[in-house]
Amino acid sequence: MRVLHVIARLNVGGTARYITRLAEELPKHKIETYVAAGFVQGFEQEDPSAKTLKVIRIPSLGRQINPFKDHFALKQLLEVVKEVKPDILHTHTFKAGFIGRIKTKEINKAAGKRVKFVHTFHGHLFDDPEFSGLKSLIITSFERRFAMRTDAIVTVGAQVAKELLEREIGQPEQFTNIPPGVEPLKIPKAKQRKKITIGWIARVTGVKNPLRALEIAKLFPDAQFLIAGGGDMLDEVKAQAPKNTKVLGWTDAPKLFAASDIILSTSENEGMPIALIEAQLASKPVVATNVGGVAEVVINNKTGFVTPKNTEELARALEKLINSKALRTAQGKAAKAHATKAFSVEKMISAHVSLYKKLAK
Repeated sequence: MRVLHVIARLNVGGTARYITRLAEELPKHKIETYVAAGFVQGFEQEDPSAKTLKVIRIPSLGRQINPFKDHFALKQLLEVVKEVKPDILHTHTFKAGFIGRIKTKEINKAAGKRVKFVHTFHGHLFDDPEFSGLKSLIITSFERRFAMRTDAIVTVGAQVAKELLEREIGQPEQFTNIPPGVEPLKIPKAKQRKKITIGWIARVTGVKNPLRALEIAKLFPDAQFLIAGGGDMLDEVKAQAPKNTKVLGWTDAPKLFAASDIILSTSENEGMPIALIEAQLASKPVVATNVGGVAEVVINNKTGFVTPKNTEELARALEKLINSKALRTAQGKAAKAHATKAFSVEKMISAHVSLYKKLAK
């Protein structure tokens, strides 16, 4: 069996590591695995995990919608399909799903066979400020149409599937929930800290709402805040950061977790945030907004706190952890146990193998 995975870009983040893990593990189950991707753009950086992959590049493929480039991206993808001749074309995230499913007959012709189409939602764009209003309506329309051409739809969390079905995207029988498999990071020995330290790690862009993290930092002047990540809002965040906040730019997650007592997430939208899984595997309690699959990652009042998208609610939850070392320790311990059990690599790979075998029948 041959599976071709297609994604717009392998930028720093959980989705790139998800695909890397598939590419590493699926061949052990006699599934030939190929990864085709475009290049990162603008302020983004490619995830270090991509260095371990033999990526087939599609030069015109990128995150932004561009009819001219998208036309050439489809042509380049068809050339890849002619060479690989996949049994399954597995697309990831909206843009690759758009290119990979807009001309399914041409994909089949290029492969010389009936290709099965799988698409994974690692989240969705409906709450992303960059894709609001008319863009959101257009994306919804496309996703409804593409779902009818898709043999199986994978979501990385049950909540993501629920939200898609509420928008009449796909049918319940098409959906399979496959949470990411995540291995613990090697966390360096922590240095002794004089202040409680709160870490924030994500793309520094609108959908992650880093400015809300700065609002919260201003409410806790005696605590230290660390903002890690890069993106189009990095200069704005640096300019507005209060004195108790260090804006680090791109930083290795293990270093950030080693330097932090608590991890904060202020996202407007998420799929299944791998950074928060990694934080819990590092025994860090998490305070996060209740978006996407976050409540499946962070168990409210047990491994951290999940709150509405509200600065005051986040601050109240954070205050509980700042004021109690015993609570931080208890929730950190529970976080590691939960993440270890719920997000194993073995479960993730086994679920993909089962899905592919089902489609091959």
